[in-house]
Amino acid sequence: MEPHATHRWIPETDAERSAIREQLDRILSSLLFKNSKRYPNLLRFVVERALEGHPDPLKERTLGIEVFGREPHYDTNIDPVVRTTAVEIRKRIAQYYHEPGHETEIRIDFPPGTYMPEFRMPPKPAVVAPPAATPRPVSKTNRLYSRIAIVAVLAICALSGAWYWFSPSPLERFWAPVLNSPDPVSLFVGQNRSDLSVDSLMQLQESEKVAFADATALAKITGLMMSYRRSFRTRLQPSAKMEDLRDGPAILIGAFNNSWALRLTGQSRFHFVHTEATNMSWIQDKEHPDVMRWRHVMSAPYTDATEDWAIVSRVIDPTTGRVVVTASGLAKFGTEAAGEFLICGKCMRELDAAAPRGWDRKNMQIVIAANVVGRAAGPPRIVAMYFW
Repeated sequence: MEPHATHRWIPETDAERSAIREQLDRILSSLLFKNSKRYPNLLRFVVERALEGHPDPLKERTLGIEVFGREPHYDTNIDPVVRTTAVEIRKRIAQYYHEPGHETEIRIDFPPGTYMPEFRMPPKPAVVAPPAATPRPVSKTNRLYSRIAIVAVLAICALSGAWYWFSPSPLERFWAPVLNSPDPVSLFVGQNRSDLSVDSLMQLQESEKVAFADATALAKITGLMMSYRRSFRTRLQPSAKMEDLRDGPAILIGAFNNSWALRLTGQSRFHFVHTEATNMSWIQDKEHPDVMRWRHVMSAPYTDATEDWAIVSRVIDPTTGRVVVTASGLAKFGTEAAGEFLICGKCMRELDAAAPRGWDRKNMQIVIAANVVGRAAGPPRIVAMYFW
């Protein structure tokens, strides 16, 4: 039985409440939470309130005031910080318990439709009584073979356990060329307007505006770099110089606002195309150039968009000889989903399962899709891959 299928558990002793707090600390120290401030604050608040014995359901406004410091009469429709944070927490909790190694831990759930957490004990392993056996004499030879077999099984288990614990995860294998490089990592983010003349401080500020989705992807990737204690620097791509790409590994965020990402993907199988006449943008597959599966009319209402797409690449740039990673969405939702894909252990395990042997030593392009949920992107999923 899965942990989430066990009955709801209400802790009654100090020891049980302490065990839940320890489990909460484990969750919040994971990569899914530790680089955020909003998600741990809300989850810790509701868990502590439940452990203190408050049975009354929490209201969105109360959480907005007590957790996020909003004014008492703030408009929850205009500022849905509690709802959006809760949605993200639920997604990250699901990812945490989906990862191997967490099956036997106490489960802390944050079910939809309420701001009250639920606690569940881990499932107990089934105990199967061994069948009755008729004793019989064991020869010295059989005892020797039995001991050899036991030693062999233990050795195999030890080697298997060592391989499991010390082999790199698919996420680490994807990022290995970047993380293992002795040179600094540079992140180049696209810029909304790079054509403005800059003379005054105001004009400088206006010229350096970055799209929120690009900033979200940038924050997720820099959080990953920090978790691996990897030094990095961030640059606005339009104001950077091409020779900067020779300094070390590069990460390019954005598509049509990042000319370097367009240049790099333009040399590959999957690349971006835009026509001014129809204001249509799409991801083109060079092997099927007439098929336009992944496209948007950019002037259409954003509420018409139900899905968006992105290209995630990890290639050796033929111009510089350096490894380059791209997170480039057709629209904003795609870039946001690409940033999530690049830090998502579950996504990388799915890539590992579907990719050819030795994929982590090849150049690669992955086309991902994500549903559009309001003004945000849903979880990324792989729709096409190419390795060379």
